Amino acid sequence: MSQKAVIKARAAELSAQFQAAGAVPVETPVLLPAEVMLDLYGEDVRGRAYVTSDALRGEQMLRPDFTVPVVQMHMAHGAEPARYTYAGEVFRRQEDDAARANEYLQVGYEVFDRENPAASDAEVFAVVQAALGDVPVRAATGDIGILAAAVAGLDTTERRKKALARHIWRPRRFKALLDRFAGRTEMPSSRVKLLAAEYPLEHGFPDIGLRTQDDVAARIDWLREDAEMPAISAMQVELIEALLNVRETLPNALEHIRDLAVDMPAISEASFRLRDRIAAMDARGVDVENLDFEASYGRTSMEYYDGFVFGFYAEGRADLPPVATGGRYDALTQVLGQGREIPAVGGVVRPGILVDLEDKA
Repeated sequence: MSQKAVIKARAAELSAQFQAAGAVPVETPVLLPAEVMLDLYGEDVRGRAYVTSDALRGEQMLRPDFTVPVVQMHMAHGAEPARYTYAGEVFRRQEDDAARANEYLQVGYEVFDRENPAASDAEVFAVVQAALGDVPVRAATGDIGILAAAVAGLDTTERRKKALARHIWRPRRFKALLDRFAGRTEMPSSRVKLLAAEYPLEHGFPDIGLRTQDDVAARIDWLREDAEMPAISAMQVELIEALLNVRETLPNALEHIRDLAVDMPAISEASFRLRDRIAAMDARGVDVENLDFEASYGRTSMEYYDGFVFGFYAEGRADLPPVATGGRYDALTQVLGQGREIPAVGGVVRPGILVDLEDKA
């Protein structure tokens, strides 16, 4: 049997396991409308999507993952609650690493259930973990929702908070913005001159890209207003940085986050969700005492994740992508549901990597 046939057979086994856990098998198109999809994926995936076009359908992209089309399908005509599984190829350009596959199989398990989000988080994690069998993997977990809550609670303007929230998935840009809003960095001299000029756009300029002269003028007005705003306090910045540095086992991480919530009450509700998730995972037999939690985990993955995130990594194989990943994406259901929403969480396994690890076990 060829290696490709072995991987497909393993994918079928994984799909059968997910169906046994209650999931209904579904399929999605390989070609998806690019206009909507590219705005929903993270910067990394957007830059690696295969995009094409034709006169009738406009821009189309090869499916980079299944979550977005599955959410579209569910929000159009899905029942509640619902569990889905799927198996098929996804496509991502790998221009920086020719050794990484640009076409590979994914098998997923998605849960749409508003009854008990903590229990759904625990279910998806446990089902995916069980699907990996006995291969030696390290699990990592995080929660994008805690950092998002911390940003929303900052004592600063709504526009600054929106800018920080938009860049949660870009750690370097996020830090640069936080430093700027806290007055830790000096404004570039070119910007100082621009903002000091009485009529900075009096000579005009050609439109470049998607920004018009009106867009640029509005941006300059905002920069001027922002320069007059008080800096985010040093204490609040230190609390954000302390939160980002939380990296412990789940119970210890919860205690640390609870301590931070004393001075950062905006994260209290998110800490309660973490507490409930830990209890639900423990009830599912997950070894929470030895499960890692990193507050910054998931910040370079899909931008539609807005809560619990997790990944499984091959021990001693830093050269390999994660064998499985997943997370919660409640806000995505609202975006694609045109006002309707439902809490949702899912995970995917890469059977090709799983087969490789099983062969070497």
